[in-house]
Amino acid sequence: MSEKNPWKTLKTKEIYDNPWIKVTHREVLNPSGGEGIYGVVHFKNLAIGILPLDEEYNTWIVGQYRYTLEEYSWEIPEGGGIIGEDPLDSAKRELKEETGLVASNWTKILDMNTSNSVTDEVGLAYVAKDLIQEEAEPEDTEQLIVKKLPFTELFEMLMRGEIKDSLSMVTIFKAKEMIDRGEI
Repeated sequence: MSEKNPWKTLKTKEIYDNPWIKVTHREVLNPSGGEGIYGVVHFKNLAIGILPLDEEYNTWIVGQYRYTLEEYSWEIPEGGGIIGEDPLDSAKRELKEETGLVASNWTKILDMNTSNSVTDEVGLAYVAKDLIQEEAEPEDTEQLIVKKLPFTELFEMLMRGEIKDSLSMVTIFKAKEMIDRGEI
C-alpha cells in the first residue's frame, strides 16, 4: 500500500462558512476510481485540552450543556486555539478562563485528529502542574460547573461512561499511562 493520496478531487463547492468552521461539498474519484462525494468540515481553530494536576494528583473538570448533543457533558478544561498562535498560550488562556487555575509547569502529551472521516480538526492536550488558584473568567457563552476530584475518580468516571468527549477521553487515558509509568 502506498502512502500517496489515492483520492482525486474533481470539484469543490463551499456550502457554509462562519468564524469557526467551513463546510465544503466535494465531487471525487475514490481510490478504486469510482465517482463519489465527500463532505469536509474544516475547523478554523485547534482543539486544546488541559489536564490540571496538583501535587496529590487531584484534577479539575468542567461540566456544561453541549448544544450540539442536547446533553450535559463533563470534560477536561478545553477550548479553541487560534491557528498560528502558540498552542501553549491557548492552553494557558483556556485553563485560566474555565477554572481560574494558572500553572507554571506544562507538558504536551498528545496530538490527535478528532474525527478524521469528516473533519480536519487537530486536537492537542497538555498536563498542567504547579497550580495557583485565581478567579475564573468564563466566556459569556459558557455556564460551567467546575469540580475538583482525584485523578483516580476521574478515570473511574471515564470507565463508567460518564466522560464521552473524545479529547477528554484520549487525554485521560494517555495521562493514566504516563502517571503509572512515573512520567508525570
